[in-house]
Amino acid sequence: MKQFIDFIPLFLFFIVYKLDPRTVEVAGQQVTLGGIFSATGVLIASSIIVYGILFITQRKLEKSQWLTLAACLVFGSLTLAFHSETFLKWKAPVVNWLFALAFAGSHFIGDRLLIKRLMGHALTLPDTVWARLNVAWIVFFLFSGAANLFVAFTFQSIWVDFKVFGSLGMTLLFLVGQGIYLSRHLHDADTTTPKTED
Repeated sequence: MKQFIDFIPLFLFFIVYKLDPRTVEVAGQQVTLGGIFSATGVLIASSIIVYGILFITQRKLEKSQWLTLAACLVFGSLTLAFHSETFLKWKAPVVNWLFALAFAGSHFIGDRLLIKRLMGHALTLPDTVWARLNVAWIVFFLFSGAANLFVAFTFQSIWVDFKVFGSLGMTLLFLVGQGIYLSRHLHDADTTTPKTED
């Protein structure tokens, strides 16, 4: 469920983007809704609200959530400041590639792979399976970033649709594939050494 919390601001962004431009009054101020720039404002505001609520209720945010929030604030603010959607088009590729870099870096830095840090509390698997799973996440994030970049600058009329539904679809397919892969290897847990608490 946690993975899909990140999509709440994205869905709100999509809804506002698809609205026919209109002016509404909010707290005595005239605000335009509809189109990329008002949708970007909603993306920033809803991200702050969603992650703010999570921070208040959980007393922390995961590193991935901090990264997503920071990228939203940086690329969203640049989009509004320079009135150019180009900045926002780079958000998804950059975030995906940073995630890929983090997963790749865990092969060389630290005592555990990143995927094992994230899922090791719930699963006991052989090290070779953890390694393959970590590489799969690297490939997924590299592909996802490249796909977002390609669509954003090649098929500009559908890039927002792809940003929302393409990203969600790719994530769901990958998670299903990961589940199928893991189901084939869960029996290997009997041959692994018991995990220890860090």
